[in-house]
Order: sequence, then C-alpha cells, then structure tokens
Amino acid sequence: MAGARAAATASSAGSSASSGNPPPQEPGLGELLEEFSRTQYRAKECSGTGGSKVERIEKRCLELFGRDYCFSVIPNMNGDICGHYPRHIVFLEYESSEKEKDTFESTVQVSKLQDLIHRSKMARCRGRFVCPVILFKGKHICRSATLAGWGELYGRSGYNYFFSGGADDAWADVEDVTEEDCAVRSGDTHLFDKVRGYDIKLLRYLSVRYICDLMVENKKVKFGMNVTSSEKVDKAQRYADFTLLSIPYPGCEFFKEYKDRDYMAEGLIFNWKQDYVDAPLSIPDFLTHSLNIDWSQYQSWDLVQQTQNYLKLLLSLVNSDDDSGLLVHCISGWDRTPLFISLLRLSLWADGLIHASLKPAEILYLTVAYDWFLFGHMLVDRLSKGEEIFFFCFNFLKHITSEEFSALKTQRRKSLPARDAGFTLEDICMLRRKDRGSTTSLGSDFSLVMESSPGAAGSFTYEAVELVPAGAPTQAAWRKSHSSSPQSVLWNRPQPSEDHLPSHQGLVEARSSSSSSSNHSDNFFRMGSSPLEVPKPRLAALSDRETRLQEVRSAFLAAYSSTVGLRAVAPSPSGAIGGLLEQFARGVGLRGISSNAL
Repeated sequence: MAGARAAATASSAGSSASSGNPPPQEPGLGELLEEFSRTQYRAKECSGTGGSKVERIEKRCLELFGRDYCFSVIPNMNGDICGHYPRHIVFLEYESSEKEKDTFESTVQVSKLQDLIHRSKMARCRGRFVCPVILFKGKHICRSATLAGWGELYGRSGYNYFFSGGADDAWADVEDVTEEDCAVRSGDTHLFDKVRGYDIKLLRYLSVRYICDLMVENKKVKFGMNVTSSEKVDKAQRYADFTLLSIPYPGCEFFKEYKDRDYMAEGLIFNWKQDYVDAPLSIPDFLTHSLNIDWSQYQSWDLVQQTQNYLKLLLSLVNSDDDSGLLVHCISGWDRTPLFISLLRLSLWADGLIHASLKPAEILYLTVAYDWFLFGHMLVDRLSKGEEIFFFCFNFLKHITSEEFSALKTQRRKSLPARDAGFTLEDICMLRRKDRGSTTSLGSDFSLVMESSPGAAGSFTYEAVELVPAGAPTQAAWRKSHSSSPQSVLWNRPQPSEDHLPSHQGLVEARSSSSSSSNHSDNFFRMGSSPLEVPKPRLAALSDRETRLQEVRSAFLAAYSSTVGLRAVAPSPSGAIGGLLEQFARGVGLRGISSNAL
C-alpha cells in the first residue's frame, strides 16, 4: 500500500432547475438511511447482511468522489487506524476536468501521510485523528476529535501495548522503533511532546493553519477527571504557530429541545451561564473585519443565528486568499463536527465550487454517507434520546440559501424574492420521547433559556409552525403548565385574527408536547407546515444556489419521512396519535413500500 489510485468514470450532470416534479431520489438513499438508523457504523464489524449494505454505501461514495477528483485511498479495513472512520479513507489530491481526469500524476507522498496518521492517532480523543475530507481551491478542510487528555492517552497506550502482544500499533513497525519510542512506551514524561508532535506534523503536512474548536469547555471533565483537552489550553503552547479559533457551540443534548419545540430553532438560546461552560468565544481580530458581525453578542444568538454566523466564519476562512487549510473539531468529532463539515460541503457545492458534476440527490447521498454515517455518527442513540442534530443539519439548509453565504466573490446573484405567506396542512405529529441525556456522548448536560432575539421575532417565514391554544381556558392552562418549567419560559408570538386565517386550509387538532420537565399536555390547533413536509415549488424565480439547496433539502425530507421519521415515533399509550400516524402513513403510501424504492 499505500494509497490505491482511484478515479471513477466521469459523468457530467448539472443540477436541475426547480420544477413542479418531486426531486429525483438517489436509488440507495433509502437503504442508507435505514442502515444508518439501525446501527452505528464500525469498521471492523462490517460482515454479513449489514456488511454487504455497507460495501454498497462505500462503493457509491468512491464513485461520487471520482466524478470530480483524483484521489488516493488509505485503507482502514478492520479499523486498524480508527474503528469508527471509513474503511476506505479518501484523500482528495486533485480536482480533475473531463479530459484530464486520468492524466494527473500525484506529487503527494501517500505513504508519508499514512505514516503520520498512524503515529499521530493517539493524540486525539478516541483515536479520531486529523482527516482531510473536502478539497477546495487546493486547501484541505479537515475534521477530527479534540486532543486526548492524559487519562485517555496513558490508558489507551497501555491497553494497545498489552493487548497486542506487546506491540503498540500506534507507533512505527518494529524495525523503526527508536530508543525514544521505547522511553515513551515506558511512560516517559515526554509522551505528550511525542504524540502531539506527530499531530502537529500531520497538520503541517496538510497545510492546516486554522483550527476551529466547537467545544463549550476548555477541557472535558467526567467524574472529576479531565478526559480530553484542546489546543487552546495546551500548557506547553505546542499549537502556538496555528491560528486558533474558539467558537463554542452547544452539544447534541441541546437538540432535544429543538425536537421538543416541533423542530423550531428560532428563539432557542443556549444557557451560557452553566458552570461547566468555560470556553469563551475567541477569534483573532483580523479574521472578523469583513463579516460585519457583532461577535460580542454571541450569547444572545438563537440557534439559527449562531449556526449562520459560524458558517459564515468558516466560509470566510476557506475562501481567503492564502493557501491555508482548516481543521474543525468538537469533542468526539461525530455530532457538531459533521454538522459544520456537511454544511460547508453543501454550501460550496451549491455555488458550483466543489463536486461540480453531482446532482442534488447525489451530493445529499455523499454527505449523509461519508460525513455522517461512515465517520461514526450515532444516529440510533441520538434518535432514542430525541437529540436530532442530524435532522437539524439538512432542515437548516433553508437558512443558508441567500448570497451572503456564497463563496463566489465576483459573480453577481439574482435578488431573492420575498417568501409567500401561505400555509400548508401539517400531516405528521411527532411525539416527545422520554427526557434523558445521551449516555454515550462526551458532551455535557445542558439547559436553556428562551428569550427575544433577532431570530425569534419579526422575521418568521411560512415554514414556521404556529401554535394556537384552543380557547381561553386551554390557553390559560397551557401558560400555567409551561411557565412552571425551570428550563423554559413562555415564548410569545403574535396571533393573526380569524379573518386573516387562510380559509382554504384545514386545521388539524394535535397534541403538543410540553416542556421537557412538564408532564402536562393540551390540545392545540396547528397551522403551518410539518417539519417533514417537502417544500412545494414556488413560481417566482430562484437563484441557482437557492434552487440547488432547496432540492437537496426536499430530497432529504422525502427520504427521511419515509424511513427514519415515522419509525422513530413511539406510540401513544391511548393509541390516538399512533393511530393518526398509522392512518396517515397508509394514506400517503409510506407503509408497505420498500425503502429501496427511494
């Protein structure tokens, strides 16, 4: 080995314009989502029926990468490098054109890259090393976990040594072992220098300059012990030559509230005053001048505005005039990290700057399969806890369609039309599941406050869901029960008068979940669109970027609702809501249809 050369046959295809027809589906997307929601991917457990499905997913990813890039593959067949990284780790080398696809000769020493990866993997939490996943303008956009703390580092190095017959697979082959390596194995005090030194060499080899840390903590503490660290608090200042950005972002547990609020991110604000939150936002001044964002107000931003501003920052880094790469990481690197990696990939694709030949359904398949599934996102666990950060990622595409998120500097874009104020019938009512935090995530517990914010009032779109209490007594009871929750306060929104309600739309009586600490529930009349409803095409002209992102989101919602969405809902004890969902599923043909038909 080393990196087997791969370049799939090209097939040029542009993104289709918005039309009245449903967005075309990637043939294997249904199977991908079914497998994703059934089990977490593990590189060494790909055998049997599940293994054949994973092989098809891996093969499809390689085909899609090969449409626009020449790349090498770093083998990880049995999880030898990392147990929850892809078995075929793709290293993109060149963006290739149709006529030049098979003519490139790589100057990258893939064997050296593989050696650095092998040596540096112990430096980061769970062995999730710095891995390049996007190539843009010759720059590598990478992902990883945060730095491992002394507990994990010493524990894993000892475990690897004793349970591999005395051979620590984090180091070089036997013939390459030096006296210095032997000293490290013996618990020498220079262990951090050695391991993090290889991590720094890998970052430099990939020309990474910017390191964006999404943790809300400086160090992750479990049971009173530091289990992870981060570059920003490295005592020896080993990462001082890199540009470090601390951009704290709520962990996956926070997205339980997003789900419980009917997938409404507007007005949802993280509580930054909690004891464990000790990582302030820190961005060098020279990186913020062109963005016109008041970063001092970050603690008042709701989830929409915070995600938008962080994405703008990341786009400005990769679109700068230098040739520096970017690393994005959180704690374990499989929740917040794929969120922003996926948004970066889709945003740059929507501008036609990467994966130029892929259609909307194809780029959707690639980012779900590679950025989320094959890099170990625990969708099964997250769904069982209601921590739907995965759904949030693709539903969030509606918030980044404007040209302010475009990486195109010279091309003028069409102005976007104002959104219409129409409402559609909500067909699916999601039920809240038992309120409990994630037991497998290294993310911390959370609480939140709901306040007035730029995203919470005055700028709602037709996609927002309006909750109208059914009568004054019910409204009073609702206010009383919800205001008693320690984690939330009443979130007020203006209610239209009856003569302004759309008479042609039906109203569905549904049961709304209360706050996570209340068992009380009341009846509401809902109007607005379901979170899983596929957006209907509009007659007004859309920009290419908006059209492409809208098609990706529509394809995701259609596939998600017919695979993960309905199955994830627990039946109501009374059977009323369960019966409603089952009736709807049969009515629209979602029951009895194989997911492979997608």
